[in-house]
Amino acid sequence: MTGFNAFLRHVLDDLPFTAREGVLPRGGRWQLIGDGLLLFDPPASRAADVLLSAGVHGDETAPIEVCDALIRDIASGELQLATRVLFAFGNLAAMRAGKRYVDDDLNRLFRPQVAEAAKLNAKPRPDHSDGQRAGELEAAARRFFLQAPLLPPGAVRLHYDMHTAIRGSQIERFALYPYRADGAWDRNELAWLAGAGIEAVLLNDGPAGTFSYFTSAELRSHSFTLELGKVRPFGENDLSRFAGIDTGLRRLLAGDRQAQPAPAPLRVFRVVHVLTKRSDAFQMHVPDDVLNFTAYPAGTVITEDGSERYAVSHQEERIVFPNRNVKKGLRAGLMVVETALSG
Repeated sequence: MTGFNAFLRHVLDDLPFTAREGVLPRGGRWQLIGDGLLLFDPPASRAADVLLSAGVHGDETAPIEVCDALIRDIASGELQLATRVLFAFGNLAAMRAGKRYVDDDLNRLFRPQVAEAAKLNAKPRPDHSDGQRAGELEAAARRFFLQAPLLPPGAVRLHYDMHTAIRGSQIERFALYPYRADGAWDRNELAWLAGAGIEAVLLNDGPAGTFSYFTSAELRSHSFTLELGKVRPFGENDLSRFAGIDTGLRRLLAGDRQAQPAPAPLRVFRVVHVLTKRSDAFQMHVPDDVLNFTAYPAGTVITEDGSERYAVSHQEERIVFPNRNVKKGLRAGLMVVETALSG
């Protein structure tokens, strides 16, 4: 496969491949199943089916570079696979343009076919490049998880959708756990994340249009959105800051799903309110450069939107992903409280 060891460069430059499938140096097979979609099958029985996605926001480059390094080492035989793994580079048009998205935020356009999410996603998905790409990623994830050979006993479906944040954060590396109606948060998966350097987890309180919620709700995968640092252009990332997740993924792909000792206890937060921009009158009363997880005391007015306003109702709430510039109808931030994991 021409360019196999430069897969990312082929994707960014939209270059053709001379082959679309082949054999790996240490056994197993590779297959290009679509634009930016590279599937590896191990040579023998597998421990998991793993979907690794990056670039759902095109300017979040460090996770793309982490995936590219994994791809190179699988291709060379340095990393011996014991899992099926699909690498999915998300918003290719935005990656090539160095932008977060082209027309709409791709990570709001996935449509789980469950009753609760159907209410939220009643509006048709936009018929442009971002909307079309969401459909392509959904279809690829369905094929990967649902049309795979039967999983061996003890093997699992996993999806890590890797991101970096627009702003700085008081907690640099954290995970968002998609909403589960049964509240069955998997402690084993949380322990694995902590051992891979994830410092905190946010438990979501409702369905969403994210890639990780789609795979969790519709495809029964253990899915997480991972925030791993701050947005920087290609070539400007200090990949040593991503060593925890890189090492964790390498062990996972080699068949070792055992959680490693965590550097610190995993902190747990619960989403208590989703800040939504409903009109052009929307105001957000926090600084533009506020850090994720900044705490506000009870009574603090966070947003106003016409006659609606949101004030902190708990003794303390922290703000995550504040963004006053989103389009109307979209999430402008989350308010979270620290909690203990129940159950």
